[in-house]
Amino acid sequence: MSVTNLPRGSTSASAGVPPTKVTMPALAEMKRQGKPIVALTAYDYPTSRLADEAGIDLILVGDSLAMVVLGQENTLAVTVDEMIHHTRAVRRAVHRALLVADMPFGSYHGSVSEGVANAIRFVKEAGAEAVKIEGPRVELVRALSEAEIPVVGHLGLTPQSLHRMGGYHVQARSMEAALQLKADAHALALAGAGALVLEGVPREAAAAITADLPIPTIGIGAGPDCDGQILVFHDLVNLTFAPAAKFVRRYADAGALIRTAIEHYREDVEHRAFPSDEESYHLPEAARQALEASLAATENASALRKA
Repeated sequence: MSVTNLPRGSTSASAGVPPTKVTMPALAEMKRQGKPIVALTAYDYPTSRLADEAGIDLILVGDSLAMVVLGQENTLAVTVDEMIHHTRAVRRAVHRALLVADMPFGSYHGSVSEGVANAIRFVKEAGAEAVKIEGPRVELVRALSEAEIPVVGHLGLTPQSLHRMGGYHVQARSMEAALQLKADAHALALAGAGALVLEGVPREAAAAITADLPIPTIGIGAGPDCDGQILVFHDLVNLTFAPAAKFVRRYADAGALIRTAIEHYREDVEHRAFPSDEESYHLPEAARQALEASLAATENASALRKA
């Protein structure tokens, strides 16, 4: 495949200088310095390679792949094995960014030991450098930290809690709920989480948590005051086939670009405009002449038999 033969882009690594690897402590230092953290989801080799070469700090193999890659209605159906499969592909492409894998629904909702065992699979089998879990699961975060597995927490609108929440709704809209969210964030940080995703919460609540929390916050639909931002790759480039959420900014229309390219390819094939002679391989001249002579002799012999 041609994609595997392409040279890497014009990054510092391609110039012979190894890129500075982003780690969990590096994210904490970025928060301390006030440098925004840029995060993005990716689920395969080509897109994660592009994201890494573009300077993304954190690449999340999100369970959102269930919807944007596998066509599921929500994130609940994706399995550990499917997540590991995609994380492996991303691992092969990523050299600079911190690689975080989502633990899918059901992989950490039983016992703490089961959650730790599944997280170990993401590190050992897939090459993840951290795992992300949803909800204020303080005991699990503590156990993962003790097992030397970096953890990214996720509070607010947690998609794996879709049925309990009754849909995808903004969370922490009251003072009481905002204070509980803040308390949960602090509990996760004290348990050892290295960063926290805040999704679908009012800007004011996210700002208060970010200002008071010792670990970086990464927002998605949480306003501009978080320490970083994350978007789903397919939302970013319009490959979701659905209306965008309020917090999504689309930076390209890859859907239209790809559809147009495919339509042009179909038209060229139908009109025999593809492939052209220049896009075809040719025999060496001597072999071509020998083949033509052989075919001519076969035709002559056939004509004589018919006569």
